[in-house]
Amino acid sequence: MSKNRMPVEEPWRIFRIMAEFVEGFEELASVGPAVSIFGSSRTKPNQPYYKLAEITAAEIARAGFAVITGGGGGIMEAANKGANEAGGRSVGLNIELSIEQPPNEYQNITLHFRYFFCRKVMFLKYAHGFIVFPGGFGTMDEFFESLMLIQTLKQVYFPVILMGSEYWDGLIKWMRQTVLTEHKNISPEDMNIFTVVDEPEQAVKIITDFQKAKGPSGLAEPPGIRK
Repeated sequence: MSKNRMPVEEPWRIFRIMAEFVEGFEELASVGPAVSIFGSSRTKPNQPYYKLAEITAAEIARAGFAVITGGGGGIMEAANKGANEAGGRSVGLNIELSIEQPPNEYQNITLHFRYFFCRKVMFLKYAHGFIVFPGGFGTMDEFFESLMLIQTLKQVYFPVILMGSEYWDGLIKWMRQTVLTEHKNISPEDMNIFTVVDEPEQAVKIITDFQKAKGPSGLAEPPGIRK
């Protein structure tokens, strides 16, 4: 085979990617308004943030939203459990990992992805809000990507909520003092893209108020965001 010739398996990978998008669009198009909930897979059921995620998801479901998670354990399991037991739509977007991540048992709509980028599109396309619980690199990735897409107007604005002020306090101070003030790598209005809360009722109110505030176009924007 010529060194410049595309390997045989590469074109077939395109079809696998297309299949993941098609399946995702077909399955999620009917779920209605949804909220994506993120957080660590390492959070244990006896830890406070697990219970907080469960309560928050239940309140979100009772407010008429589907709940979308990554389908694994920890915060994802808690959110799927809360939504399921509240009678809501509990969606899990499971990812194939080299370290096995078994789907949690509380999903009533389940999808499986090989590619992270396909999965990310599903989180964004069908979400009317993000709620981000304490987590690690994957959680941070989803949080910062949502900020970047809203900041650059590649994604229509929706509420991005950080749950747990104690956990996020150091990060927010660093963003304000170092990223914004010292280096001016973001603008002051960029700090309006997200909100930090501690109570499930606060998160639900932000999302339901946002839904009510959307105009006939179905669009809304955070206070002060640049155009």
